[in-house]
Amino acid sequence: MGWWNAANAIEALIDHTLLTGTDFSASVITNAFERNVKSNFFSNYYDDEGWWALAWIKAYDLTQDERYIASAETIFEDMCKGWDDVCGGGLWWKKDRTYKAAIQNELFLTVAARLFERVADATYLEWTYKEWDWFQKSAMLNAQSLVNNGLNDACQNDGKPPWTYNQGVILGALVEIYKIKQGSGDSDAVHFLQQARAIADAAITTLVNENAILTEPCEADNGCDGNGTQFKGIFMRNLGYLCRTLKEKYRDSSFYQRYQQFIVRNADSIWASNRNSQNQFGLKWAGPVDAVDASRQSSALDAFNAAIPFGSLS
Repeated sequence: MGWWNAANAIEALIDHTLLTGTDFSASVITNAFERNVKSNFFSNYYDDEGWWALAWIKAYDLTQDERYIASAETIFEDMCKGWDDVCGGGLWWKKDRTYKAAIQNELFLTVAARLFERVADATYLEWTYKEWDWFQKSAMLNAQSLVNNGLNDACQNDGKPPWTYNQGVILGALVEIYKIKQGSGDSDAVHFLQQARAIADAAITTLVNENAILTEPCEADNGCDGNGTQFKGIFMRNLGYLCRTLKEKYRDSSFYQRYQQFIVRNADSIWASNRNSQNQFGLKWAGPVDAVDASRQSSALDAFNAAIPFGSLS
């Protein structure tokens, strides 16, 4: 399992604990942290750092252990070094500064917002708004309300595939901005939920098969590597977060019902059609099981976690 995949697996385990109250993740969290904390979870890739920052924020939410939030703050400080004025702003993907992509900027935005909500340092709020202002002007969010992979050398949308995780992480970020603005009484708070819904609607109607089962662009030619096998769970994790937020805000089910139905449909499909006799799961959620590994398994767990508040597996 890759380094960044491991951060997502830990977050999936923590989410399961938070949603069910069944704690089987404590030793995994402690072990992962204590074995790697000397490295500060730094990487040559800013997106890898962002995944670990989110994992430790979630670990703090579960345990209230100050070591975890401090680690997230340390990671964020290093991520800030990836920002410059090329293309008007934004973080580079790698520390050799070769590509400005969507994912590390979405993660930077999410980490900044979540740190502000927990630490209340105005610097995090400033970064939240600075990153969002740049991101929405960057053209990576296309006319179809999908996020493409990044920017080309001319600082234009590079037209590369709209991977599902790029649609997912921005949903979580937009929910956080909504909550921050709602908490301070800003009149434009609901705009961020509207933007999130536009992206979610595009994803669940475009990045799917004929039965509305989430499908990664690389699945068509069996070209998903160990990164692509993780992506869909990240989308479902964040779609679930958006759906729960909408359900809390609106009594009218038309605001959230399609997301709830989508989540449950996909979780049911994984369980019914993409599971072997050892309860292991593959890449293609419509089935059959193609192969099994930790990234496929934790991605499926993310989908099941998203469904927990809304229904049981058939």
